[in-house]
Amino acid sequence: MAAAAPTLSARTSPTPSSDSRTPPSLLSHCSSLRELKQIHAFVIKTNIQDDLPTATRLISSCTVKPSAASVAYAHKMFDRNPEPNIVLFNALSRVYSRLDGGLSIKAVHLFSHVLTLGLSPDYHTFPALFKACTTSKALVEGKQLHGFALKLSLADKNIFVSPTLINMYTECGDVDSGRKVFDGIPSPCVVAYNSMITCYVRANRPNEALSMFQEMQDKDILPSDVTMLSVLSSCAQLGALDLGKWAHEFVKKNGLNRFVKVNTALIDMYAKCRSLEDAVSVFREMEFRDTQAWTAIIAAYGIHGRSSEAISMYEEMKRSGIPPDQSTILSLLRTCSQTGLVKEGYEFLESMKKEFRISPKIKHYGCMVDLLGRAGRLEEAYKFIHDLRIKPTPILWRRLLSACSSHDNVEMGKRVMERILELDSSHIGDYEIFSDMCARSGKWDQVDRMRKLMIDEGVVKVPGCSSIELDNVVHKFFARDGIGSSISTALHRSTDRLFEELKLAGYVPDTSLVNHVDMDEEEKEITLRYHSGKLAITFSLLNGPPGMAIRVVKNLRVCRDCHSAAKLISSVFSRRIIFKDAQRFHHFENGECSCGDFW
Repeated sequence: MAAAAPTLSARTSPTPSSDSRTPPSLLSHCSSLRELKQIHAFVIKTNIQDDLPTATRLISSCTVKPSAASVAYAHKMFDRNPEPNIVLFNALSRVYSRLDGGLSIKAVHLFSHVLTLGLSPDYHTFPALFKACTTSKALVEGKQLHGFALKLSLADKNIFVSPTLINMYTECGDVDSGRKVFDGIPSPCVVAYNSMITCYVRANRPNEALSMFQEMQDKDILPSDVTMLSVLSSCAQLGALDLGKWAHEFVKKNGLNRFVKVNTALIDMYAKCRSLEDAVSVFREMEFRDTQAWTAIIAAYGIHGRSSEAISMYEEMKRSGIPPDQSTILSLLRTCSQTGLVKEGYEFLESMKKEFRISPKIKHYGCMVDLLGRAGRLEEAYKFIHDLRIKPTPILWRRLLSACSSHDNVEMGKRVMERILELDSSHIGDYEIFSDMCARSGKWDQVDRMRKLMIDEGVVKVPGCSSIELDNVVHKFFARDGIGSSISTALHRSTDRLFEELKLAGYVPDTSLVNHVDMDEEEKEITLRYHSGKLAITFSLLNGPPGMAIRVVKNLRVCRDCHSAAKLISSVFSRRIIFKDAQRFHHFENGECSCGDFW
């Protein structure tokens, strides 16, 4: 072990200096747990293991490549320190907070032990603990820590604590509590604003994110590149092209286009706002392009169904010496799925493993299932899932179930449904998709079987709810909800008139989707007409400004009839409709949908 230190020293400095064998010099070049252990041995040999800066650096170095092994080693160093203090704990807590999943919450458990030692937390203690709660989605523990930090006057008003606290609440699904933290800051700076704006974006509340951005400008707080990443993401979520172009001008005016990530966000925004030309223009003007920028332009071409251009950009990317990553291959697979390029999809998946040594994730396999499903190769898709080396998740089988529904293959759908029920019998969407498929084929015995299974499993059907926002007010609609009130009756009458008009344009209600054999055709048609999504679109047509894009958010998967109706409405009324359902965004324009009628 004595020879280990010179080896490290020789590696880090071709011309050894007088301090080349000091722990700080060695730790600054440490790249693995093995090297860290060698340096630790050197520290023990030189009898400086109890030196606080050295001990802190040793523990912090375990974050270079955080793993269960490196964290366990850091914890062991902490436990063996004869005089542990809050500085050492903070370092160890940061190590834990960088772990994924349930391991990070151990930082909170360790904090309870630290308090019994009589150590007092400081401003640097809570950020890592809140981050650990964020990673573990531990809202209860996060609230307890928040209360304790308030007691010690170490929360809300502190620039180090507030952003991580806001983020913790949002990632745990409590955005409003995050906003309360923000509102408690006397003079929020750009960091606090960035945290809150980012939280709104992650919670799919883009209008509120943009309102906060406007508030920053009113207070003359100069936005940073991080701010603009969230603003552009909000524009992309809303499909707000004009606002996105204004944000682009703001970026250029303030010199923020020097940041690669901002340009990448611009490409993504323009692509999702259906302006491929602008996305390509931003990409071509970039002085430097990293993997994410190349991936964004490949995805942009893919979103617009331009598969040949997407693949050409990928080839250009490789010629430029920029390696692809998981996201790059995922974008290519999605492009292949949308345009039916089965052969190319297989090739990209194989190159991912063999050429680039990247392990595919469930999303990559899901794209291949989508691709085979779109192409009608359902047996091949079934075999693809069955032969995977990893255990298939319900998500993969659900992708195939959707494909079976699209191709009305009830027999394959039955096989797939059985596999899903073996893994997860609690998902209402599975029963609905299979029941709809069986109802369209007149197999009412299977529909009744699904209903009985739902009762036996205690699965409760979630009522369909769609919402829109007009003049900063959110309006919610439920299928056939509130019939009898004056407002609701007026809306239903307007919906009746709208769909009578649509019939003249070729609309034919798909009554096979109504799984009630005791209903006549007229009753089924009324049930379809009053789906929450149709009510929301009608309300927006009646009350929104002329020409305004209609934006609907639905809690469930959009049904086939609502999808067909939205396409027709976008053509008849020359309106863009952006429909976010439980699975994806649908952009309807000129009678077409961005999903290519497969979702």
